[in-house]
Amino acid sequence: MKVSRRAPIVVAVATAAMLALGTAVVPLAPATAVAAECSAPAWAEGSSYGAGQQVTYEGSSYTATMAHTAHPGAGWDPASTPTLWTLDGTCDGGPAPEPTPTDPPTDPEPEADTPVAANGQLAVCGVGLCNEQGKRIQLRGMSTHGTQWYSQCVTDGSLDTLAYDWNADVVRISTYVQEGGYETDPARFTALVNRYIDMLTARGMYAIVDWHMLEPGDPNFNLERAKTFFTAIAERNNGNNNIIYEVANEPHGVSWQTIKGYHEQIIPVIRAKDPDAVVLLGTRAWSSLGVSEGSNESEVVNNPVNASNVMYTFHFYAASHGQEYLDALSRAADRIPLFITEFGTQDYAGEGGNDFAMSQRYLDLAASKKISWVNWNFSDDHRSGAVLTEGSCASGSFGTGNLKESGRWIRDRIRTADDF
Repeated sequence: MKVSRRAPIVVAVATAAMLALGTAVVPLAPATAVAAECSAPAWAEGSSYGAGQQVTYEGSSYTATMAHTAHPGAGWDPASTPTLWTLDGTCDGGPAPEPTPTDPPTDPEPEADTPVAANGQLAVCGVGLCNEQGKRIQLRGMSTHGTQWYSQCVTDGSLDTLAYDWNADVVRISTYVQEGGYETDPARFTALVNRYIDMLTARGMYAIVDWHMLEPGDPNFNLERAKTFFTAIAERNNGNNNIIYEVANEPHGVSWQTIKGYHEQIIPVIRAKDPDAVVLLGTRAWSSLGVSEGSNESEVVNNPVNASNVMYTFHFYAASHGQEYLDALSRAADRIPLFITEFGTQDYAGEGGNDFAMSQRYLDLAASKKISWVNWNFSDDHRSGAVLTEGSCASGSFGTGNLKESGRWIRDRIRTADDF
């Protein structure tokens, strides 16, 4: 089960941080008979606790050894996490119970890894995405909405939910260029992306830096802005092994040759600062491999970008994009590296009813060919494509009770076990 894989690592990181700050981490001594304080409140999942705070749990009293939040799904109850809690005694004042010996002794369960700890620096291998051991993998996760509108949905609480409850491997950080985005305040939006990268890095997740150019559809309109942005991001984060760059969200209205020329100018900018990172390249017609403008994948297959360690993006919205799109994706996946950096279970505007049957056909294909994917979007926008109910972000509520129908469906598919 994926839920428990990150909890031991977070505790270890917290302990290491205490040592780095000069705080003593004292090994737990055997419990002695004490009159345990049983008027303390009951421990509750999702609550935050300060060092020295007392709780009761399953008939015993515990004291927190360090400040922490009991993230939902992490399994950090007092009985299971002696790094976080000291057992004071039972609630009848008797001694703390001794562990029941087992014969033969059982080996401790190996600690599971975060996505980044398990896979390290990713690279393109043939038509797939491989980890640093050379194993082909599939990443699954969520995209933010435009951070100029929905930065309140990208918080420690929401990312904890994606990391520890949804078990997402990757989050796409969508920085719109126009529509009140990057062009209005480059320094602010660059700093915001760096902040989100740090937050994802702390949780062992991959970060897709999405240059969300949408209108106008020619990516060359924003070429100089893109060079400035990606130079700053790559220079600041080149020591990270969890960054993936998406350099043009949905080009449209221009030829593949024009888009290809843009890619071949941006890739060297990133490579100069971060030579090992995977770069994702938008395809024609809103990243549909040309299908939405009457073409097909052959234009990319027969005229690829002159660069290595790159993948091509494909976007679909299941209620609008049927068999023709699915067939193009299937054919292309056998010829070129692909990454689905955006999809929805609704229509192409992220609205209307959910077509879960068609969505599942896409995800089944992606699973069979190990095509990584990211869903649009983790916000509380009113549209059906936003997975959270309206008002969730302002209230800081990201649990399953705050999910729309599409959110529950997507969460279930992200939570299934990774093949790392």
